[in-house]
Amino acid sequence: MTYGYNIEIGENFYANHNLIILDGNKVKFGDNVFVAPNCGFYTAGHPLDVEQRNKGLEYAKPIEVGNNVWIGGNVVVLPGVKIGNNCVIGAGSVVVKDIPDNSLAVGNPCKAIRTIEVQK
Repeated sequence: MTYGYNIEIGENFYANHNLIILDGNKVKFGDNVFVAPNCGFYTAGHPLDVEQRNKGLEYAKPIEVGNNVWIGGNVVVLPGVKIGNNCVIGAGSVVVKDIPDNSLAVGNPCKAIRTIEVQK
């Protein structure tokens, strides 16, 4: 963790070994979130422009993970991403953009490949 005080965790949260959270901005996990081993949630980023980057400039954007989300092993979630409710993020994915509710999403870059039907 970068700071440890910008992290909000809902009820029934589980994280396996080697979870990294760089919380330069808020990282919010909903209820019933399960995180497999070796996952990283990175709010920090650096400018693409070399002169700005070499000056040590950095930014941080929030990350939000909804309710009832399962995140597979070795997933990386980048700054500014929102993962919706009832999602499954496949192992090894790099989440660079928002994932809508009820999605199975996989890959690098991570994309929703199908809708998950929610049982009622």
